[in-house]
Amino acid sequence: MPESPYLVIHPERVRQNYRALDAALSADTGATTRIRFAVKASPVPAIVRLLDEEGAEFDVASIGEIDLCLGLGVAPQRLCYGNPIKKAAHIARAYASGVRRFAFDTEDDLLRIAEHAPGSEVECRFLASAPESRTPFGTKFGCSPGEALRLLVRARDLGLVVAGPYFHVGSQQLDPAAWRIGIEQAGRIAEALADKDIAVGSVNIGGGLPISYADPAPGLGEIAAVVKHAAAEFLSGDTGLVVEPGRALVGSAGTIHAEVVGVRTAPDGRRWVYLDIGRYNGMAETENEYIAYRFVTDRDGDPVDEAVVAGPTCDGDDVLYQRTRVLLPTTLRAGDRVRILDTGAYTASYSSVSFNGFPPLTVHVSGAERE
Repeated sequence: MPESPYLVIHPERVRQNYRALDAALSADTGATTRIRFAVKASPVPAIVRLLDEEGAEFDVASIGEIDLCLGLGVAPQRLCYGNPIKKAAHIARAYASGVRRFAFDTEDDLLRIAEHAPGSEVECRFLASAPESRTPFGTKFGCSPGEALRLLVRARDLGLVVAGPYFHVGSQQLDPAAWRIGIEQAGRIAEALADKDIAVGSVNIGGGLPISYADPAPGLGEIAAVVKHAAAEFLSGDTGLVVEPGRALVGSAGTIHAEVVGVRTAPDGRRWVYLDIGRYNGMAETENEYIAYRFVTDRDGDPVDEAVVAGPTCDGDDVLYQRTRVLLPTTLRAGDRVRILDTGAYTASYSSVSFNGFPPLTVHVSGAERE
């Protein structure tokens, strides 16, 4: 058994999730839906290989992710350089590697793509007026719908191939109506582009597909129904969809194995449980306590009480949960093993290099469903 903390990934669960999403989006519709995995969620070689076998495309955010995919044999035509913040040198390198699909949200980036990746296919990311998700992006990404229209026309005039508009409803989006709002806005952009003799081949509806943690999330079927109804209402029949899941494919496929380092009662009477994993070596998504993971211990079945859960570093911010109600066995002691469920997304890929000297979270690939 490896020294904790470590993450175990179950590839077959990823395959099941991919096929379930593909079936949900493809049922009862003639439109083409392409699934583009957000590599940033879990850049594990075994996952990339598996999804390549399944026919997925890949949303890559950096040269590092491009090199990872190409090194594993993924065809460059299956990649989209989807980060709208990128250096000219990186665009040129991606283009030289065979990448021909890029996303942008500013004229500045568009001009760099036109110069260093001539003739490529482009998507313009706009900021949809969707409900806020559990982990919102704020206004860092996306232009206004009107600006997206202008920039896509400009892209055509620069000799680029217009794929279409692109939006993202925010990570772990719990309101299915968010996709309807985004698709409606994308449809207006597509209609205006048609008036300028620009045919939209696809609308990229981004990621944000949620999974259930401690709190339940709407199922894929419910969200897929909203997406398909909105596409039928607001898009032309020959307009395809692109969806960019990360969490929805890999979240439930991972389990973190950790250990209790210590337990104390603070001066205010609250019980603190310290783990060997914290915000800097794998649990970054506990920031603001937006994501409430589920804990399983070898002492489950004993009496439970509320606990503050914290990480091992000498940083006062390395606290996982102090507002969220977490119930843990009162018998927990140093050395006890803890499993953290549904941690396949944005854990190992978020861990720091060596904060406080603690190594980043290691990843192990297993064929077992749960370990």
